Amino acid sequence: MTLTLRSSNYFTNLRQPKSLRNSEDLPGLICFARIKPSCCIRAFNPIQAAHFTPEKTSSTETSRNERWEKLHELAAHHTNDKRVPVFVMLPLDTVTVGGSLSKPRAMNASLMALKSAGVEGIMVDAWWGLVEKDGPLRYNWDGYAELVQMVQKHGLKLQVVMSFHQCGGNVGDSCSIPLPPWVLEEISKNPDLVYTDKSGRRNPEYISLGCDSLPVLQGRTPIQAYSDYMRSFRDRFKDYLGNVIVEIQVGMGPCGELRYPSYPGSNGTWRFPGIGEFQCYDKYMKASLQAAAEAIGQREWGNGGPHDSGHYNQFPEDTGFFRREGTWNTKYGEFFLEWYSGKLLEHGDRILESAEGIFQGTGAKLSGKVAGVHWHYKTRSHAAELTAGYYNTRNRDGYLPIARLFAKHGVVFNFTCMEMKDGEQPEHAGCSPEGLVQQVKIATQTARIELAGENALEIYDASGYAQVLATSNSHSGSGLSAFTYLRMNKKLFDGDNWRHLVEFVKSMSEGGTSHRLPASDSSRTDLYVGFIREKNVQKLKEKALV
Repeated sequence: MTLTLRSSNYFTNLRQPKSLRNSEDLPGLICFARIKPSCCIRAFNPIQAAHFTPEKTSSTETSRNERWEKLHELAAHHTNDKRVPVFVMLPLDTVTVGGSLSKPRAMNASLMALKSAGVEGIMVDAWWGLVEKDGPLRYNWDGYAELVQMVQKHGLKLQVVMSFHQCGGNVGDSCSIPLPPWVLEEISKNPDLVYTDKSGRRNPEYISLGCDSLPVLQGRTPIQAYSDYMRSFRDRFKDYLGNVIVEIQVGMGPCGELRYPSYPGSNGTWRFPGIGEFQCYDKYMKASLQAAAEAIGQREWGNGGPHDSGHYNQFPEDTGFFRREGTWNTKYGEFFLEWYSGKLLEHGDRILESAEGIFQGTGAKLSGKVAGVHWHYKTRSHAAELTAGYYNTRNRDGYLPIARLFAKHGVVFNFTCMEMKDGEQPEHAGCSPEGLVQQVKIATQTARIELAGENALEIYDASGYAQVLATSNSHSGSGLSAFTYLRMNKKLFDGDNWRHLVEFVKSMSEGGTSHRLPASDSSRTDLYVGFIREKNVQKLKEKALV
């Protein structure tokens, strides 16, 4: 692949030290084609042009050129109103278990490539299990500090996820990062600190929200531990917040999402498109349910979750609770689902209230992530959403309450499955990712908050990108404020995959207008991507490894 950059910000040194070519350090390859001396190429930076004013022109320029610059400035401003910035998620193991930045030379080259493609910035998980692993209130941010400085050097922006969950056991998890050892020690003493299903199966991904306000972590509550962690991050990176670090995504559950771990992928417990199971059987959740039932004079409703809700891998019609005219649509079902989803909203409220107070005035946005549970969406009960904690049925909107919660704290609503199409899903699963995304867009519009998006699964083809473009561009004001691509890896930089990403980023920067990049660099284009046969790679003078 040949990559020629047309930007005044980045010019490649054609005589890089050999040390940067170590294939063990750098997992991929980008090649910069040799430019013939007879060619005259003008470096053009569209960002500078968008901010260019007549006052900056020389006295020798004509009034015609000044008028052109004014028109260009207005056009650029109009385009930027529709612009959807694209971020790219970094690998899950960007920071090592030892707390250092993994493969810094490879990261440096990768960031340079992403910058050349027009990417706005990157996203990284700040793992609780890494940063505070040495003991309570003992934080090690060194690896992240190195990354922040590198991001700043390349003129990129950074989204940081406060990841209070474990890494490992879910779709796309390529490494294992458990909760901090001292937290796991407390869990071993008191297994009820984690979510539990009706069979007694414990899930160590995330601490149960049932003990949010109890001092179960060596004298601190989980909410206090999360708050101390976020406060430590703010203090360490205060000079970068608002300029380099532009967004803090607040983790509120498994995979960083505001939900219950109702569909755990580890050990084959759950398989798509199973309905999942309610996670309300630790002693703290059971006590809360019992109290709620007694408060309305229905003590028997507090003896546990629905007895007829089936198992992880069943379908709605296989159960008494979720079937078409099931228990979900009875007074008992309404009571339980309101309690179950209400506890999740309370949990989100506690964490977001703390995060709002901590990051207020820093200039960084706050965001929260909601899962795209799109299977069985076409059924009346929306079973998979109910077990995840989203009280969304044929008769009830489960996403508007979440959007209003986010609006209360000034939080961006981040949603997944933006790349999915209904027609590409298995018919028997009752999927409608497009319908779900549309419902969420309406909810965020109603609540008057920003909607940002992610892809749920890896995408490299033009079709997946086209679906994101269609979702992001809206004349009714319900488009995306930003999109984060999952995820940077070696495959992303290969051949057509890289070309598709570059085209996608360019299209998003121009308001979702889909187009293909030219096959050759003719005149004043921002970026040219050409392809050569593999046998010609050795003839290139410069090799930048990523």
